[in-house]
Parts: sequence; C-alpha cells; structure tokens
Amino acid sequence: MPKLGLTGSIASGKSAVGEMFVALGAHLIQADRIAHGLMLPGQPVYQEVVAHFGQQILNPDRTINRSQLAQAAFAPDPIHRQSRIAELNQIVHPAVLRAQVEWMAEIELQYKDQNPVAIVEAALILEAGAAHQFDRLIVVTCSEAQRIARFAARQNVDLETARKEVARRMAAQLPESEKIKAADFIIDNSGSLEQTREQVLQLWNQLHP
Repeated sequence: MPKLGLTGSIASGKSAVGEMFVALGAHLIQADRIAHGLMLPGQPVYQEVVAHFGQQILNPDRTINRSQLAQAAFAPDPIHRQSRIAELNQIVHPAVLRAQVEWMAEIELQYKDQNPVAIVEAALILEAGAAHQFDRLIVVTCSEAQRIARFAARQNVDLETARKEVARRMAAQLPESEKIKAADFIIDNSGSLEQTREQVLQLWNQLHP
C-alpha cells in the first residue's frame, strides 16, 4: 500500500489537493484533525498542554481555545517564540505521529484487498521528522502572494493582516524551497483548480495504476 505524505506551506492548497485525491479513491487523514482530537478534555495531550501553557488558553467549557493557544505559543519575541513553539511541538507531535502510523496500519488491514492508497495531510511533516513514515512525499506549492490572498479570504481579514500572520506562521516552518528539495512529487497549485486537478490525476495514475 502506498503511504503518501501531503505537505506544503500555509495556504498553499493542501486540503484542496487532498480532497481531489479522495475523490479519486484515496484514504486521507489530516494531522490537524488528529491534533484536535488529542487536545480534547480528558486526553493526555490536553492535560500536558494546559499544564504547560496555563488556564488562560481555555474556553469557559474547558476546551482549548486554539486562538489563545496560538497566541501563547507564537510569542512576539522571535527567540522566545521559537522556544515556546518547540515546547508545544514536543508535547503534540509524538502523539500525532503515533496516531498517523496506527491509522495507516488500519487502512492497510481494512482495505488490503482493494489496493488502497493512504495519505496523511500535514503542514509539518519535515519539521516533525516524519518523512520516514511515508513511501513518497507530495509538496503543494503556490506563490507567496497567492498564499497571502488565500489566507486573507479564508480568515476574512485584510491583506496586510494576512501578510503578517502568514509571515509569523512561516517562521515556524521550513522554507518552501527546502520542502521542494525533499519532495518526490510537486503539485503546482498556482493556476486554476482544473490545472491542479489534472496534475493530481496524472500523479494518481502513476501511483495507482
């Protein structure tokens, strides 16, 4: 069973590409959704995150407010920010990586007679040292201007606010050029959705003949 990692910089279009693969028959899980589940009340990761970042990151119902958590992790000072992000990643990443491996094993067992393809969509595959979990790495790319515009539209903010937020989040990721170097396949999502879909179809036919 092909095990594929799907990654790319913020607002590059990873989710859109992932949906295209699912439409063709792939099985996909998003690392972000795994992390959301692990940070629900009662989970060990939840307990560690709250103990580390404090009660101020909680909503009134005791769930984690992800916006407040991001503010706590992405400190204004660059040096402090790197340290806080690293602390959060040390709590969350190992549990997410274990869950990814378990999910891929379940897909392989459940669909072993159907020639399945398993895809994990995650922004930080390389940063988390998880590339070894996959047979191939797919990197989705687009221009910086497109990332900012797409982020602005997604978050319903102005372009300047989007530019600052994208820059802040990109500072916690490898540069796109480094991700491209590590890629087995590149999906250029700078054109129309139809152009992206054609690339996805070509890659699917190569990986799933």
